[in-house]
Amino acid sequence: MNEQRAVIRVKDVMKTDFISIDGIATIADALKLMKASKTSVLIVNKRNEDDEYGMINSGDIARYVLAKDRAPERVNVYEIMSKPVISVHPDMDIRYCSRLFATYNLVRAPVLENKRVIGMVSPNALVLDGLYKIFQ
Repeated sequence: MNEQRAVIRVKDVMKTDFISIDGIATIADALKLMKASKTSVLIVNKRNEDDEYGMINSGDIARYVLAKDRAPERVNVYEIMSKPVISVHPDMDIRYCSRLFATYNLVRAPVLENKRVIGMVSPNALVLDGLYKIFQ
């Protein structure tokens, strides 16, 4: 008996509301943007077509600015961001996406289509929105 499983794709569970910032911005700017947008993760824009996206989160700021007693207005985003970041395709099966998250210990991944960020995906979205749909 070969049971067909429902395939839930990243595009079915990704959040399309994400916030981006330029790498030259200061950590103070990033904090204001995070607070105003109620998010702890920002996508760092590409500088040009051949560049890659970056990412910065509140943990990076805690680790590299707060813990080291550096002034947020004197540190630029590009100094502490992660780049390049592991990204996923919107048509990826959430089971493979979940394996990718587990293998690389990811907390968020940008969803790229045609070399542009179209959303963000997190383990919460994979489980609470994705896996939950399978059992409804």
